[in-house]
Amino acid sequence: MADRTALEEADIGGKTDRAVVRDALGVGVAVGLSGFAFGVTSAGSGLTLLQTCALSLLVFTGASQFALVGALAAGGSPFTAAAGAFFLGVRNAFYGLRLSQLLALPRVVRPFAAQWVIDETAAVTLAQPTRRAARLGFVVTGLSLYILWNLTTLLGALGAEAIGDTDAWGLDAAGPAVFLALLAPMLKTGTERAVAGLAVLLGLGLLPLLPAGVPVLVAALAAPLVLWADGRRKVQGAAE
Repeated sequence: MADRTALEEADIGGKTDRAVVRDALGVGVAVGLSGFAFGVTSAGSGLTLLQTCALSLLVFTGASQFALVGALAAGGSPFTAAAGAFFLGVRNAFYGLRLSQLLALPRVVRPFAAQWVIDETAAVTLAQPTRRAARLGFVVTGLSLYILWNLTTLLGALGAEAIGDTDAWGLDAAGPAVFLALLAPMLKTGTERAVAGLAVLLGLGLLPLLPAGVPVLVAALAAPLVLWADGRRKVQGAAE
């Protein structure tokens, strides 16, 4: 037993299992609590308790969920709201391509693991030094966040009536704020920062001009625009 404990606590690439679990739980708990804000916001947008909980159980990607209910609350059509949420969720497919190579999970497990491929699990997993640590970080983050997010979504939806006007509390901003806090440290290059900055300008600048949900779709054009401009700059630099 002592040998097993020593093995579990052994340093793996400079990081112990306990350190990985601690970091993963920290992310899972911190972000999972914002499910309460989603539950309140969703219920305040007119969705039923069943619809709200189904979004968290089946969609399970906070930014897309907030985008969907936010667009519906602002009067957007269900199609536009769903399209905005879909395009926000597409990024998870790119996470999945990288994580599938890093985690190398058995084929039978992959469909279930795909449900947990989101910003937070990707961030924790990619930060680990070894495959063992990456798998541990992915599982602990995904499990803790999934359970807590769905539990707090239920509590938030049930408590929405007691809270009253959700707009006055500003709870709809909690989810995006957490998302931005996790995303910001990942923007390490000038190109990544330029894409993020242009996306923010497009999204916020077009809010008063376009129907609800459409600014999010237009903001997705930030990436190809910046990459095109960066490519032209490099070509011109090479020509000189």
